[in-house]
Amino acid sequence: MFDGIISLTIFLPVISAVIILFFLKNKKTIRYFANITTGIVFIFSLLIFLSYDTDLSGFQMIDYFERWIPFEYLRSSYIVGVDGLSAPLVLLTGILGFVSTLASTKVEKRVKEYHIWLLVLISSVFGVFVSLDLLLFFIFFEFELIPMYMLISIWGSGRPKYSAMKFVLFTLFGGALMLIGILSIYMSPDIGTLMMVSLPELGLVGIPELIQYSNLLIPASFVFFLFFIAFSIKLPSWPMHSWLPDAHTDAPTAVSVMLAGVLLKMAGYGLIRINIGFFQNTNGFTIYDVSLYISILAAVSVVYGGIITVRQTDMKRLIAFSSISHMGFVMLGVSAIGQSSMQSSIAGINGAALQMFTHGTITGLAFLMVGYTYERTHTRHIPHLGGLWHKIPIIAVFFFISGFASLGLPMLSGFVSEIMIFLSVYKIWPVATIISAFGVVLAAGYILWMIQRIFFGVKPPDEIFSDDIYEKIRDVKKLDLLPILLLTIPVILVGIWPSFLTDMINLGVEGVIR
Repeated sequence: MFDGIISLTIFLPVISAVIILFFLKNKKTIRYFANITTGIVFIFSLLIFLSYDTDLSGFQMIDYFERWIPFEYLRSSYIVGVDGLSAPLVLLTGILGFVSTLASTKVEKRVKEYHIWLLVLISSVFGVFVSLDLLLFFIFFEFELIPMYMLISIWGSGRPKYSAMKFVLFTLFGGALMLIGILSIYMSPDIGTLMMVSLPELGLVGIPELIQYSNLLIPASFVFFLFFIAFSIKLPSWPMHSWLPDAHTDAPTAVSVMLAGVLLKMAGYGLIRINIGFFQNTNGFTIYDVSLYISILAAVSVVYGGIITVRQTDMKRLIAFSSISHMGFVMLGVSAIGQSSMQSSIAGINGAALQMFTHGTITGLAFLMVGYTYERTHTRHIPHLGGLWHKIPIIAVFFFISGFASLGLPMLSGFVSEIMIFLSVYKIWPVATIISAFGVVLAAGYILWMIQRIFFGVKPPDEIFSDDIYEKIRDVKKLDLLPILLLTIPVILVGIWPSFLTDMINLGVEGVIR
């Protein structure tokens, strides 16, 4: 593996965006160039994943530049690398980035700007998962607001400006809390570093295992909740979830794929890397003290998200609300860091990390199928659809796969991550686990109802769904199968052979739980 591949993976989309800005004008050329760029980035992400040496574990493929900000009182470094926790998320970002550009062929409005912002968004997400410096992590975490706002507000539907602004305001509030938390850690006389991890091979010392806040009169619990609220907003967790359905419903298909697939995972990654990694042995407070309350919040999010999803009649809004429920399982896995055996804690957090990967591919596939269906029927209103199985059988098959994986059908990836979470967390918080398991029942209800209404039964009356539209419906073309298969293969592969991911994730989680 050559040096600098991680930095190249981060910044290649931005470089390509600059090339598109100054040198490309033809719409077709811009699309081809963006697809080639994200295809190369996907290959790089796959190489990073496959090249990670599980025998060595720890952080690998590190790029390090000391004092990238020339300011005497801010000792921040450009340092990026991957471990067993972040390498699968880098691969996920590569897959969804490639899929998002392939799924953007129907965009005709301001094509150049659209692809520029989409490429910038992909770069910022990559940066979050590989940053090993808190300030660098924060910059990438917040920078994605700019391209997301532009993509939703300009190319969205419905109330795009309202939804984009709502997304930005919620995320900015969380980002402000996170920045306060970062500064609180950095200004502590017992810490004075922004390094997220210790790297002995580079002589770098990260956040210590014992964080003292007594000299600053800032309790560790306060700093913990600053990070926790910021990540809960982005996850999203009840009651800070209301931005998500609006953003999903009004965003273009490719942006919904990125939003559900990887942007939500940035929060789950932060919960594990920072909230668990930094607050296991602090002065007078640890994450163990609040793990019960985290499990309660997770159970509420799972059940509330499922109940609200059952009431939805818009395909995108239904899948958006289902994400609230499914990301609640990530929170439930995080709560496994409780007063029980280390083995159960590691297994629960492994399940949470695997859930992030599996949900990214499953929901990405679901939004892609919704987008293809909408392009052909011009409606997302479920009661106005029906009898489409004979018209779009290929779309229907992959819609079924995403739906069945989402409800946790065995041999598909959703089942593996959820069962890992349930079995491990039950030993620690049995009541919260039993309540959360009801979310699987709700998922079966709303997924099967949606599939039955859209693809089976009879075609709605002409005044709802005209014969002219119905007769013109055609299935996907051969080229459309590429993004579909890119998302379907990991859904099936992880369901059949999960150890190729879980073995790597386990190394990363063991490094976090010291």
